[in-house]
Amino acid sequence: MMITAVKSIAERLSSSPRRLWAVAFAILFALSASWALATPIGGAPDEPAHLIRAAAVARGQINGTEVMTPHEVGGIKTHWAESGVELPRIYEDLSETHLCYAFKPWQSADCAPALKHSPGTAEVTTSAGRYHPAYYFAVGWPSLLLPGKTAFYLMRLMSAAICSALAASAVVSAAEWRRRSFTLFGVVAATTPMSLFMFGVVNPNGPEIAASILVWSAALALLMSPDPELLNRRLARLGMGAVVLISIRPLGLIWLPGAVLFALLLGSRDALRTVLRHRTTWIWGAVTLVTAVLALLWSSTHPDHSVIDTPRGLTPLAAARKTFDNGLTYIKQMIGYFGWLDVEPPAATLLLWSGVVVALVLLALCYARRRDALAVLGVLAGIVVIPLVAQALQARELGMIWQGRYLLPFAVGLPIVCAAVCHERLPGGFAWRRLLMLCSGALVVADFAGFVWALRRITVGNGGSFFISPAHWAPPVGWQPCVALYAVAVVALGLLVAVPDRQGADRQLDASPAGPSEGGDDGGSAQLAAVRVQA
Repeated sequence: MMITAVKSIAERLSSSPRRLWAVAFAILFALSASWALATPIGGAPDEPAHLIRAAAVARGQINGTEVMTPHEVGGIKTHWAESGVELPRIYEDLSETHLCYAFKPWQSADCAPALKHSPGTAEVTTSAGRYHPAYYFAVGWPSLLLPGKTAFYLMRLMSAAICSALAASAVVSAAEWRRRSFTLFGVVAATTPMSLFMFGVVNPNGPEIAASILVWSAALALLMSPDPELLNRRLARLGMGAVVLISIRPLGLIWLPGAVLFALLLGSRDALRTVLRHRTTWIWGAVTLVTAVLALLWSSTHPDHSVIDTPRGLTPLAAARKTFDNGLTYIKQMIGYFGWLDVEPPAATLLLWSGVVVALVLLALCYARRRDALAVLGVLAGIVVIPLVAQALQARELGMIWQGRYLLPFAVGLPIVCAAVCHERLPGGFAWRRLLMLCSGALVVADFAGFVWALRRITVGNGGSFFISPAHWAPPVGWQPCVALYAVAVVALGLLVAVPDRQGADRQLDASPAGPSEGGDDGGSAQLAAVRVQA
């Protein structure tokens, strides 16, 4: 009976893109909001600085007064160029909320000082003062409406809503393929627990990851599964994702061309010619170009004047070697290192998630043609090479600052690309639906385990009760509702792969595998037309 009910709901979702978007948004927002409530204020990487920046931008303080603040990070003495802004006094205590428990896995968050609203204003500093103000304005305005901790949680929920909207649009793009279960699974696999954690806190890395998932999903659908009726919608999604990605930080100017390049490599020439002839393409292209120019102007007029006393032995080659040695740590961080990157997930989360992605990569390579294999291996190479190059170029000025989450906007392309290759190349009759449901179930278990493990760490500490009772620290709504909401939402996310395929696609695919040939012009459009006739 339950299977029948799930199938019925999935069929109703597949009949309406708007309904599917609304359901996907609700699921992703529930997951992100669970992280937002279950994480102490200031308990995420650099969140105090981003909260201050958001509140300042909402009050019109786009550029603050530069203040050189001494810090010591990893034994390296630094003087950070921070921005001084005038905010309510409660923001003075933000930078100290996490100090008593961060990097102390045995300590719960109950030791953090209470954040209490008090009259008057004070000058506070933020290291995020040079960042592009668009994201901060979008999430900072709730701080004008309500005082105290409530405003901080509302700012988190605004960020969660933005990220969920972008990722839900990626789900709709993935659902427009013929065997949509594959491409939907690629989006689900790309949305790692670390991605959801960043969605739920105030940090521009969250919308950067969500926009990248949308760009990869929309670009591949546009060029690998062409449909004239969906062209305008796909271009709009790609354009919106590109604008957000570029506006977040300068690295977006690397992530966006990377995603488009691999989509061009996998797509057909006929689809590309159709896209280039369409007027909407040039409109969104112009909007993206203007956004890129404005982002570059902002970056060039807001340089970083920080002074970091890096060791003399930290040469580019030494930095690259150290980065390569840290490769496994970066992979773990992309799957899920929570808190201030001091909350390591359980082994089940790391093994299941990495195992599913490795299986998807191997399956894609087994059936890949030359261009497909080049794309998959190219993304893998980028995941290895980009951190090496970035650290080698910046180590002398910034030190060893790389984290796995910085690479997620590019790395999310790996499962999405592999899922697209499997969609095009796996022969009919392959037991792919059962395989996808098993892999999806593994991701559900891994995701839920990571959330509960992080919640246990913050409520009772690693040495506390395994069953989180009694809780020393608790979210504002209690830890039980957070666990229940996350459990329901993560199961619903896993069931997205149960959305039935477009009618008639399987019959056509059973007759001949889909996808462009090595030459690129292979009649893929004709095959799609045949599928439509059968439908």
